[in-house]
This record gives sequence, structure tokens and C-alpha cells, in this order.
Amino acid sequence: MHILVVEDERRLANLLRRMLAEERHAVDLAYDGQTGFDLALSDTYDVVILDLMLPDVDGLEICRRMRTHGVESSVLMLTARGAVEDRVKGLNVGADDYLVKPFAMAELLARVNALLRRRGRGLNHGNAQLQVADLTLDLVRHEAQRSGQIIDLTAKEFALLEFLMRHPGQVLTRTQIIDHVWRYDLEALSNVVDLYIHYLRDKVDQGFARPLIKTVRGVGYKIEG
Repeated sequence: MHILVVEDERRLANLLRRMLAEERHAVDLAYDGQTGFDLALSDTYDVVILDLMLPDVDGLEICRRMRTHGVESSVLMLTARGAVEDRVKGLNVGADDYLVKPFAMAELLARVNALLRRRGRGLNHGNAQLQVADLTLDLVRHEAQRSGQIIDLTAKEFALLEFLMRHPGQVLTRTQIIDHVWRYDLEALSNVVDLYIHYLRDKVDQGFARPLIKTVRGVGYKIEG
């Protein structure tokens, strides 16, 4: 699934990203409110983990704006405030759940999974499952299949394939892929995209007459039937 974490405590934000990535989720980060809001509007997220106290625009205002703009992502709000009235305010502006800091990572993960299950039940088949030609990616079960054959993917391979399949026919640059799937130093990962594309091709295209993952020389990669 595709998750956005909006949290100004960078250590916590990066810890959440690592934990969620280990669960095979694609994770984007924002360290301030305005960036978080812009990302929430620019892409389709299944869950937004949103801190209440943020620089420039607080979590309540971001959540309110998201709902005003028709963003349907599930929202889990984080806050150091434990008062009932604060939780009620968050729920009233459109948050789906509320978690008070400090919290156990296991509890946060359980709440995220509950939101994803709830969202999965509310999605129609086309939204819960991505498809390009005979390749399908089940976002609820975290399962890939081609022509009915299950494909075993690592967390990073799943995140990369999901990113490609969310943009069928669109050429994605190496920088875009690194920023979305890894979000680390670009120079240190100069060859990692090519390597993981190679891994995916071995699993997704090998043995099939029609390759789906294609190289656009000098630009990047795309997936199309």
C-alpha cells in the first residue's frame, strides 16, 4: 500500500518509514505541513499518518483541507495531546483514527493495518488491485500474479512494481523512482534502480513472450502491456 508520513520529528519519521517499508508498504515522507498537504493532493495514498503539531500548517488544518479537496485517504493522526476534546477535533475534521504520543510501534502498525483492511473492504476491485496486461498486484494481500502465477517479491521489489503500475505507460526517471521507493542519497543509489529493474524483469517478464517492463533510453523505465 501507499502511505504518506507527515511528521516534523525526523528521527521518528524515518523510523516509521523503515518499519512500514519492512511491511511492504511504499512510504513517502514530509517534514512540514505544507509539503505534506501538497503531497497528499499530488498522489493517491491509502493512509496518511499525520502529526498534529507541525511547522507552518498544523495537522488539523491539513486534514480539513484534504477533505475539502476530496482526498479520501484514511488519516491516522498523531499527537502529544491526550485530551478528549483534541481527539474530537481531529475526528471532526476528517481523521479516521487517533494515536497519542508516546506510542508503541506495534500499536501504530496495528492501527495502520486496521485502516488498510477497512479501506480494502470499501474499495471496489479495480482500486484494490492494479493491473497491466496479465500482471496483477493485489494491494490488500500484497500479492503479485502474472497469468495466474504468483510472483514472490521482496518489499522493495513490491514497492517498485507498485510505483510503476500506478503510472502505466508513463516514463519514470531514476530520480523519481529513487525518491519514491528509497528516498536516500541519490549518488549512493546511482545504480540501485537498474539493479532492481533487473530483479523485477527476472520475476515478472522472464518466460513470457511479451515483456511489460521497458527501458526508455536516456530517460528511465515504464510498464505497459
